[in-house]
Amino acid sequence: MFFDKFKIHDIEKEQFKNILKQCGFGDYEDRYSILETFLKTEKHLSSDELSCLLGEDGIIRSDAFVKETLDLMCNLGFAQKRTFDSGIELYEHLHIGYHHDHIICTICGKITEFENRELERLQVQIAKNSGFHMLNHRMELYGICNSCLDKRMPYFVLSSAREGERLIIDDLTGCKNSRTRLMNIGLKPGDNIEVITNYSSGQMVIAREGKRFIIGRGLSEKIRCRPYYNDTEMEPNNK
Repeated sequence: MFFDKFKIHDIEKEQFKNILKQCGFGDYEDRYSILETFLKTEKHLSSDELSCLLGEDGIIRSDAFVKETLDLMCNLGFAQKRTFDSGIELYEHLHIGYHHDHIICTICGKITEFENRELERLQVQIAKNSGFHMLNHRMELYGICNSCLDKRMPYFVLSSAREGERLIIDDLTGCKNSRTRLMNIGLKPGDNIEVITNYSSGQMVIAREGKRFIIGRGLSEKIRCRPYYNDTEMEPNNK
C-alpha cells in the first residue's frame, strides 16, 4: 500500500495535538515535541534511544516523561510497542490503514519491515476457512541478514550457531576420544542437523531426522559445520 508518509505525519501531528488539548493535558507542547522527533525516524526505538534523539534536537525531557509519553502514544493509537526476540521494548509508528510485518536478524538485531498484499489476502482467507473473522495479526520472521552472513566464515563450530539454523556437519575435530563420543551418539560428517536450543552457556539441543541430541558445550565446539541451503534458499555470494 503506497502512502505519502510526510502528509500522514502532518495529519497525525495535528490529531495528536488536538486530542491532548481535548484530554486536558497542560503539557501538550512538551509531548508534541516528542511525537515530532519520533516521526522523524523509521527505526524501531527504545525509550532511551528516543531520549537521545530528542537531545540531538536540543530537546531535554526526562527519561520517565519520554517513556510515559510513548505509552500514551500507544494508548491513543499513534505508536505501537513491540518486544521481538530480544526482550527489549521497542516502539514504532502506527499508521491507520497500513499494516506491515517484520524480518529480524538474530545476530545484529536489524529489523526490516515488509508488506505483501498476497500474503495479507491469504491470511484473511485462511481465517475465513477456519470459521474466523480476522481482526489483526502479527508476523515476525527470524533469520540472519546478508550482511551478517557475509561476515561469517564458511565453516564454524556448532556452539556459535543460532537457534533454528539448519546445518551440515562438515567435520568432527578434537581428540580421538571426542570424535568417538560424537560418533557413538549418532553424529557424523555429512549429517543434516537443526539447532533447537542454544543458550550462551551449557548444553544445547540439536535434531537429526526427527531425533533430539543433547550436546555439551565442550563437544559442540568440536563439531565443525556449514550452513544448509534448501532448494528455496539462495546461498550468500561468498559461499
